[in-house]
Amino acid sequence: MSVKFISESDGIKKFALENKNSVKAEIITYGARIFKLFLPVGDGIDVVAGFNTPSEFKGDNPYFNAVIGRVCNRIAKARFALADKTYHLYANDGENHLHGGKEGFDRKIWDAEIVGDVLRLRLTSPDMQEGYPGTLKVTVDYELTDGNELKLTYRAKSDKDTICNLTNHAYFNLDGDFESVLNHIVTINADFITTVDDELIPSGELTRVDGTPYDFKEPKKIGKDIGVETKMLTAARGYDFNYVLNRTKNMPCATVYSEKSGVKMSVFTDEPCMQFYTGNFLDGIKGKKTYGYQSAFCMETQNYPNACNVPSFKSTVLKKGEEYFSTTTYKFDF
Repeated sequence: MSVKFISESDGIKKFALENKNSVKAEIITYGARIFKLFLPVGDGIDVVAGFNTPSEFKGDNPYFNAVIGRVCNRIAKARFALADKTYHLYANDGENHLHGGKEGFDRKIWDAEIVGDVLRLRLTSPDMQEGYPGTLKVTVDYELTDGNELKLTYRAKSDKDTICNLTNHAYFNLDGDFESVLNHIVTINADFITTVDDELIPSGELTRVDGTPYDFKEPKKIGKDIGVETKMLTAARGYDFNYVLNRTKNMPCATVYSEKSGVKMSVFTDEPCMQFYTGNFLDGIKGKKTYGYQSAFCMETQNYPNACNVPSFKSTVLKKGEEYFSTTTYKFDF
């Protein structure tokens, strides 16, 4: 296992993590992004979407492989109440707030240092940035193990009560060709998803997945039920739902397998939820490949979305001086 600095351009640093099996992850400081994730399959495949150069991520893109914050997913009406005060956030998804706002953590250049076998990235989000109270200090650790695990560890502290819900918005295609993910075989260990309205805002209700197109408790191709006409699938144009994970110790919350490449990805997390998204708004954006409709999938581990407006959901409030802590691991077998 090695971590090394590779290059710097346009103020963005690039680092490489490599294990004994020739699995290699490249990380850039713009958005604390995964730049490449290379698996030694065949002639070698890169299983994450993105661009050929770090600076291209500064242009318009769908949060490719970035750390998302201060709060991921959607917040209804771009506002929330905390200690009897209402905070108004930047509305960047119609009337709603999405993935941290106009200039979220994905649009920041993070500080970076190598700590042993870990790449540590740091960011300070000032008080009232995008409307959030408190100066929030965040660290994200990337580690690539010899077990072919890419481990992400998130920590954060605030000098005021605030809300915090971090994730990584990695776009995967286990074939590496980014043609389609409809033949990828998925399992998700969840009995419920959070019910959403036409704007994909969680209402606070839960929908049981049994007997519905949302059920991935047994291995199923993404494309099998994605075209079934339900109100939520139609609104989302595919899968874009938050699964309430069953807690099973030492077991993955989700797996994805490609028969074409033979690659299997297992997801482990201590978070209660995971947003499963099938690239329904990819529209032919050009990068390392051309990324069309449903050419990639995301598995964004997180706390409950819109929890700041739904009292029945697990709280995303981070109290002054307390530590936010979260881990997610993507394990690859091939």
